[in-house]
Amino acid sequence: MVEEIAKNLFRIKVPLPETPLKYLNAYAVRATGRSLVVDTGLNHDDCLNALRAGLEEIGIDPAHCDYFITHLHSDHFGLITQLATDATQVYFNRPDAEIIENWQGFGPILEYIGRHGFPLARLQSALKAHPGSKFGTDWVPPLQMLAEGDVIRVGDYAFECVETPGHTLGHTCLYEPTHKFFIAGDHLLDGITPNIQCWAEGRNPLKQYLASLAKVRPFDVDLVLPGHRRLFSRFTARIDELIVHHRHRLDEVLAILRERPLSGYAVAARMSWDIQAEDWEAFPIAQQWFATGEALAHLRYLEEEGKICRVAKEAVVRFEHCG
Repeated sequence: MVEEIAKNLFRIKVPLPETPLKYLNAYAVRATGRSLVVDTGLNHDDCLNALRAGLEEIGIDPAHCDYFITHLHSDHFGLITQLATDATQVYFNRPDAEIIENWQGFGPILEYIGRHGFPLARLQSALKAHPGSKFGTDWVPPLQMLAEGDVIRVGDYAFECVETPGHTLGHTCLYEPTHKFFIAGDHLLDGITPNIQCWAEGRNPLKQYLASLAKVRPFDVDLVLPGHRRLFSRFTARIDELIVHHRHRLDEVLAILRERPLSGYAVAARMSWDIQAEDWEAFPIAQQWFATGEALAHLRYLEEEGKICRVAKEAVVRFEHCG
């Protein structure tokens, strides 16, 4: 449950019920004044009990903590609603905060993916049942906005904020240059690839993500502290692997579109996925949703590069190879 990484720096494994990710890595920095916790878990009793038990084990009172949340997804942000008090500083980023403030439900996203061919009939009930919806925030506490270069000083550590958009618009990591730690949230994961999805016109999240990988690659890092799975030391090697992964995915999408014009949903159905199912139709509807969002991120990237084009004047958007 609790692992000491370095002096007064701990990992607490917070279970994530009903999700394939299994657990979140919450990080706690113990200090004589206010301690710091990075990321929290879903708004679920199992998460709350595990985090509180972990903090108690290392002698940290949750009421005397401040919290840094790497990004808006419920498995990182959701539990803050049960932890924040009037005295708590909750550090966050402006782009993700604006999404929370302007949230209009899933309607605009459903309209967007419907235009890209996704059959919507079964999706709304699946979204309501998804853990991110079921165990999200009850309310949003006051947030202290941090940006690129801001520093959080706690105990023996000074964490620099590094903006890494891609996984979300405002995803932010923490870099400790003296101790060479990189708290990565979902920007860098080992063994699995961060999900990069496109849910609106005019955005290019994959371009942002690749730029964010290139931005942090020169950092001097001995240990990566990711939001999920194991800690790892292969910082630049893992970045290079992720870049190559997405280049292969872009090539795969181009190859699919060389055959004939297709919608984003149809492209996703033809891509290769690491999911145990006989075929695309056997995918859980939520997994089809995530896969289509990732396909659309790659299609948007290729469209902006001028390698694919939209077939004009169709109710459902289809893409074709431009070469």
